Amino acid sequence: MKRRQRGRDEIRRRVLRGIALNRQPGLHFPGNFLDISFDRVTRGGSRLSLEPGPWCVGADGHVALGALAILADLGLAACIRAQLARESRLATVSMHLQFTGAPASGRLEAAGEFQGFFRDAARRLGMSRVSVTGGAGQVCYGTGTFMALQPPKSVTLHPVPLRNRKSPEPRPLNEEDLAAEEREILGRADAALAARGAFIRNFWGGEASLENGLHIGNRVGHAQGGILVGMAAASAAAALPGVWKLSGMTALYISPGEGRTLRASSTLVHHGRRTAVVRTQISAYSGKSRRRRVLEVVTTHAASA
Repeated sequence: MKRRQRGRDEIRRRVLRGIALNRQPGLHFPGNFLDISFDRVTRGGSRLSLEPGPWCVGADGHVALGALAILADLGLAACIRAQLARESRLATVSMHLQFTGAPASGRLEAAGEFQGFFRDAARRLGMSRVSVTGGAGQVCYGTGTFMALQPPKSVTLHPVPLRNRKSPEPRPLNEEDLAAEEREILGRADAALAARGAFIRNFWGGEASLENGLHIGNRVGHAQGGILVGMAAASAAAALPGVWKLSGMTALYISPGEGRTLRASSTLVHHGRRTAVVRTQISAYSGKSRRRRVLEVVTTHAASA
């Protein structure tokens, strides 16, 4: 019992630390909560890392796919943003990840490499590739494309801080001094800690739906793309009978992750003896009847040995 309480206290301190880091503008709460370290960012490539803990692992003890996808997404974008101003907004257009079957355990490192800009486009469409490795070796590799856009009229973007492991610790927060949005994050964390199952799943949301908010928001307040990828993969897995391993995914971002609620719907495209394919759509809902498609994902799966 005491060990469990210590684990809960550690997660709660982590959430408060993420809120403190988020007071420096430029990144977003999910990245600050995970404490993504920008170990090296140059025009040629980037190297980012994530030190896992009980706040970001699933029921299997491995880093949750949403957290892994955030690391990959930031690794892909960092070397593109290095060609532009550090405050530039980069909207994810597509991301493909091929998994190796190795578990996402231990310290994860994402090595990104800039691949240039798409030629003769109306706006700058950056291209990059990434490889994510962990304690068991290479976890996945993939590619991504990002469109440089102006921020929404009501949003002022600041340079990404590029924090790393050597950066100073934020000043501890007094809970009485939290702003309303910050109290909402902490309240969600407390509810997630009180629920059964992995904290990160309860905190961010399950495979069917999630509530939008600062706790899953990106730099302009829309749902962060890596979290949506994790949601899509969970929805796809729930649509498959039996035990399967995610082998690959292609995510196509169609519109911003706005709205009160985001919901996932998966359709089984192919169910063979050794491989399967699932198509997942994530849509945003602002009311009972207002629906807008946000993300299309196709996942491939391999039957477990």
